[in-house]
Amino acid sequence: MLVHPNFDPVALQLGPVAIHWYGLMYVLGFLGVYLLGSYRINKYPNAIRGVWNTEQISDLIFYGALGAVIGGRLGYVLFYKPAEYFANPSEILMVNQGGMSFHGGLLGVIVALSLFARKTDRSILDVGDFIAPLAPIGLFFGRMGNFINQELWGKPTDVPWGMVFTTADAQARHPSMVYEALLEGLLLLIVIWWAGKKQRTVGFLSGLFLIGYALARMVVELVRVPDAHLSYLFFDWITMGHLLSLPMLMIGVFLVTRQSSRFFTK
Repeated sequence: MLVHPNFDPVALQLGPVAIHWYGLMYVLGFLGVYLLGSYRINKYPNAIRGVWNTEQISDLIFYGALGAVIGGRLGYVLFYKPAEYFANPSEILMVNQGGMSFHGGLLGVIVALSLFARKTDRSILDVGDFIAPLAPIGLFFGRMGNFINQELWGKPTDVPWGMVFTTADAQARHPSMVYEALLEGLLLLIVIWWAGKKQRTVGFLSGLFLIGYALARMVVELVRVPDAHLSYLFFDWITMGHLLSLPMLMIGVFLVTRQSSRFFTK
């Protein structure tokens, strides 16, 4: 049985300024996307539709960051605690108190990518295919931020790597945030990066990302403790995470298996 190291949530204190681990993980995630994107445009230019440069990658990260933060917060409000936040709307802005939704963040990113695509005269799927091999590194650091903060822990277990989280209780639990970091982050990064070494059908890499994330999330949801105020929605094992991931899976399968569709291209 392992015990969580119980990290101080503040990674660095500079006078009155406190740099939290979670914020630092976001910075590392965006930096990782930038570095991988820069490497990709130099290493595999023939696998990428259109011409990209590092300045465009920086702009894309800016758009994506805004979409992820705004969408993530609004998604949490709408998907998980609508009644509570609508009764106290001022708390919607209190992001420092926690409460972000990946699925809401994804919707926010899609809107942001649409604006970026219009600005740069690209199709949204061309932009999605460019970012798909890079996004998992951001997910990896985000889930490690969850681990450092002892958030989203799993169900009690007797597996050798079960971990005691002091924010939960004295039981050994599945380190579900680490599972997600490995599946949604590292494994998905390897799969899409390999697939993206050569040019694919428009939307293929975007679809592969959606499928990979949805499957990983739906599997981990089986051992992850659901939000206390929602619990299980159906059959004592289906959670909100399952329901929100299902449309991702369906859209991803469509994008990967389709032959052509003028609707999604310029």
